[in-house]
Amino acid sequence: MISAIAGTLSHVGETSVTIQAGPFDYEVFVGDFTRRQLQPKLNEDVRLHTLDYIEGNTTGGRLTPRLVGFLTLPERQFFDLFCSVDGVGAKKALRAMVRPVRELAVLIEEQDTKSLSTLPGIGAATSERIIAKLRRKMPRFALMVAGEELSGGGTTQSSPVVEETYEALVMLGHSETDARHLIDEAIASGRKFKDTESLLTAIYQKSK
Repeated sequence: MISAIAGTLSHVGETSVTIQAGPFDYEVFVGDFTRRQLQPKLNEDVRLHTLDYIEGNTTGGRLTPRLVGFLTLPERQFFDLFCSVDGVGAKKALRAMVRPVRELAVLIEEQDTKSLSTLPGIGAATSERIIAKLRRKMPRFALMVAGEELSGGGTTQSSPVVEETYEALVMLGHSETDARHLIDEAIASGRKFKDTESLLTAIYQKSK
């Protein structure tokens, strides 16, 4: 399995990009949100986290290996979970990823079947199955942006401080949505928090 690929972005198409790595050109399929992020990087060096899958009919049709690419590891992890839902394969999951992973995770966490149903290829029945299977696994993805701002780094992985604070707020009786909003508001102040205690203190000082 190819877990990542780095090279020059030589082409951006409607559903895939081409990465030139050494003497090889690799076609990597991407979601629409990732494609839009990559467009300004044409002819620049990029690195994508990848998954591979086999496309085709195993009962006699042609089998074609495919690479799917993501800018961050959490996006790849989200896609892997998304594909685990009955009726959602790799092609359908890619079509649906037209919005940032954090937004998709929030829709699932908040059980917003109406908004999920508007995603390409995802109808009402599929959105209900997605929510039923994945809702409890979404908090870490819903906090991705907050984690990036907290650490001040260039990644979108959620910070352990943010995740621990989120869990503490839920244990203290806050709803999942309320806990996430409280964290977002505290981090929006521009302050940096080195531990869970300092973030919780800022949240409750702000709410007084």
